[in-house]
Amino acid sequence: MTAPAPDPVRLVAWVHGHVQGVGFRWWTRSRALELGLVGYAANKPDGRVHVVAEGPRRACLQLVELLRGGDGPGTVELVVDSWDRARGDLTGFRER
Repeated sequence: MTAPAPDPVRLVAWVHGHVQGVGFRWWTRSRALELGLVGYAANKPDGRVHVVAEGPRRACLQLVELLRGGDGPGTVELVVDSWDRARGDLTGFRER
C-alpha cells in the first residue's frame, strides 16, 4: 500500500526587484512545471511579479527557494510569501 499524497497547498508569492521584462515569468513557469505545480506568474503595474502555485508542499517550498535563489533572470530583492490550503481552481501554469 502506498502512502497517501500530501495535502496540496497554495503558495502566493510577491517577487520584488528588477523582475519584469527579463524573462522572469517564463523562468518561473518553467521551474513550476518541472516541479509539477499549477498556477500562474503575473506582472503587476508596480513592478512586482505575483506568483500563485498549487501542489505538494515540498514542491511549493522548492519553488519559493528558487524564486529567492538568485539564479533566475533579473534581480530579486525580496520575496514575500503566504500559504493556504489549495483551492483546486488552477490548471496548467501560465504567464499572465
